[in-house]
Amino acid sequence: MLESGCKAVKEGVLEKRSDGLLQLWKKKRCILTEEGLLLIPPKQPPPPPGEPAQQTAPPGVEPAAAKLKELRFSDMKTVDCVERKGKYVYFTVVMAEGKEIDFRCPQEQGWNAEITLQMVQYKNRQAILAVKSTRQKQQHLVQQHGHRLRSASNSA
Repeated sequence: MLESGCKAVKEGVLEKRSDGLLQLWKKKRCILTEEGLLLIPPKQPPPPPGEPAQQTAPPGVEPAAAKLKELRFSDMKTVDCVERKGKYVYFTVVMAEGKEIDFRCPQEQGWNAEITLQMVQYKNRQAILAVKSTRQKQQHLVQQHGHRLRSASNSA
């Protein structure tokens, strides 16, 4: 269980293409949760439970948060499988604002499929919550309206 309360669905290493001019592949320790994908530089082990993280970040900035990157499903649009080449599968996570993040991993690890599955399940949960919320609002309005009708007919 992570600090955020989300359960880790899958953990391992993914390679992410850097945004720089050379676009080098950098290994990231990844934790897939029901809410999104956490990217952690492999040199930065998470602190043991109950212990504070070592202070390597600037004052006032949480060390783990300094390099930790979270790709939330609420901000994701799609996961595109670009190609399978050699031992790797290359895929792109497209964010809602249009940013594209390229990843690769050994084909047998199936990260792209697992991320896609978790994203679809997340979006389905959100859709169900939205429908329930709409129904509750409608029921509340019907109850209020019915109460007003009864009140009006009693006073007549």
